[in-house]
Amino acid sequence: MDDFADRLRAAPQSRLQRGAAAEALGLARELARRAQLVEEPGSQPREMPDAGMFAAADQIAVAAHDLALVLSDEGQVEQAVRLVDEARKRAGV
Repeated sequence: MDDFADRLRAAPQSRLQRGAAAEALGLARELARRAQLVEEPGSQPREMPDAGMFAAADQIAVAAHDLALVLSDEGQVEQAVRLVDEARKRAGV
């Protein structure tokens, strides 16, 4: 996850505009949603706001670290890692 965030930070603006930032925001939102479901079962998760393409890397880092703190099941961790890997490939960074 940190590698993906670092690659986004180093990516040119043109790459971010071609979809890498949108892919990153989608991943950050999903990771944040999962963390909220664990922390607040039964409540409606709030959507992470779009803070702009240059903030997408930081949003991934924050959401992933939050999720890592609340997951206790190895399978859930593996699933989150797969989500990050798949998003990184789709983002092309």
